[in-house]
Amino acid sequence: QLVESGGGLVQAGGSLRLSCAASGSTFSSYGLGWFRQAPGKEREYVALISWSAGNTYYRDSVKGRFAIYRDNAKNTMYLQMNNLKPEDTASYYCAADYLGTTNSMISREDHDHWGQGTQVTVSS
Repeated sequence: QLVESGGGLVQAGGSLRLSCAASGSTFSSYGLGWFRQAPGKEREYVALISWSAGNTYYRDSVKGRFAIYRDNAKNTMYLQMNNLKPEDTASYYCAADYLGTTNSMISREDHDHWGQGTQVTVSS
């Protein structure tokens, strides 16, 4: 089970940190990712982190502004979002794939586990 938190309303240029807490004892064996979906748009990946070595991958529009990282001891993944823009407004979801890598998660349309989502709204 994945549970997101940390969303909210922020002004453009502000920051938020999203958290994705997982239950279970095999968290470290999962590749993880953040995805988002804005109204009327398709879901898109935002940032991915592999199960081993911690390789990361970002969509171009968030590079240099967002950072994904994980704390396996706490069974938690994070997305630090800085310099937020109105176009970042969306529902953000975390997902997990067993033994997922950034390459494998990019190529899949669905994932093993999903959270329920948290809303991020950036005002201009």
